[in-house]
Amino acid sequence: MRRTGMTRRSLVAGAAGLVAAMTTGGDAVASPVRQGGGGEDRLVRGELRGVWIATVANLDWPSKKGLTAAAQEAELIAHLDRAVRLRLNAVVLQVRPTADALWPSPYEPWADCLTGVQGKDPGWDPLATAVREAHDRGLELHAWFNPYRVANHTDPARLSASHPARRNPDWVLPYGGKLYYNPGLPEVRRFVQDAMLDAVRRYEIDAVHWDDYFYPYPVAGEAFKDDAAYERYGGDFPDKAAWRRDNVDRLVREMGERIRETRQGVRFGISPFAVWRNKATDPLGSDTRAGVETYDALHADTRKWVKEGWIDYICPQIYWHIGLATADYAKVLAWWAATVRGTGVGLYVGEALYKAGDPAQPAPWQDPAELSRHLTLARDHEEVGGHIFFSAKHVAADRIGAMARVVADHYQDRVRAPR
Repeated sequence: MRRTGMTRRSLVAGAAGLVAAMTTGGDAVASPVRQGGGGEDRLVRGELRGVWIATVANLDWPSKKGLTAAAQEAELIAHLDRAVRLRLNAVVLQVRPTADALWPSPYEPWADCLTGVQGKDPGWDPLATAVREAHDRGLELHAWFNPYRVANHTDPARLSASHPARRNPDWVLPYGGKLYYNPGLPEVRRFVQDAMLDAVRRYEIDAVHWDDYFYPYPVAGEAFKDDAAYERYGGDFPDKAAWRRDNVDRLVREMGERIRETRQGVRFGISPFAVWRNKATDPLGSDTRAGVETYDALHADTRKWVKEGWIDYICPQIYWHIGLATADYAKVLAWWAATVRGTGVGLYVGEALYKAGDPAQPAPWQDPAELSRHLTLARDHEEVGGHIFFSAKHVAADRIGAMARVVADHYQDRVRAPR
């Protein structure tokens, strides 16, 4: 998650879990909205209210490497319980942060954010526990994966001896101080899909969730050295950029198809950087002057994925305040609402809670009401189906009460996530 700028139970069982959560969650949890029908109350479906729980570099959880299994579980449960108290209904848990796993994967090693040693068994199954405990509280569990990032350094020797990047060094490219799988290799594309689908197959997750990392964010003066792959596979394309976009398109389209084949009912959502293209670049683009355009910089044609219906929801990271000259939250929101209209693709909005009260941010982010105004504005766009807040530690800290203001103004009742 870039901060500048992973057999479904029945509806009856899900509703029962939600009722249980709301009757045991304490005074801060309001009764659900209900409506009658046929002599029987039912929970009204509402908006998605989510929070990202980042595990890469221990951003949110676990709070540090090497905690006991019991301590890790207790911290995770605390995040889930807080979500219930705030009347949220979904958590987006990062389960594949750097080509490693928070479950016993046959494809990749255990994540080092757990024990501090990549490949070391933490003594429990975090993903299994997260799914069970989230569902018991009436929360959806969206499993958040990063497809191509291998490491936040460039030394393969620091990876677990069994890491696929060490066994297949030709799959990996260093760039910007990090290691990435090469998206231009068909065998890489297949492998990363297989690794992620293992979790879909084995756990009752509610969604597969990707963030904004496809081809890496550009680094000035440095080239992503995929010339050999382009020479081998790019002959049918007018230029390397078109070939790269096709590589990412294939990843997205194929993953959506394979998720549906693997487990019915699991959704596929992507949370990209919020500017597809500026209007000055493309008349179909947003009225923005952003320095990054996903189509050109990341080779991620986010608009196409929506128009083609390859994904079930999109959650653009609209991490700007209302009125920002280069990327006004209101204008970007309106562009995305128009983009999803009529497609059947859900629209959730990624919200920059981490900016609220940060002294390095401009004046609007010092106002506890800024985020609440975002949700008020979103209600003018019927396409918006909810919001996800970055991130869990900022939800817990809530420096200036911005999250509390959102809850007071907008989350007075607890509702089920839309399906």
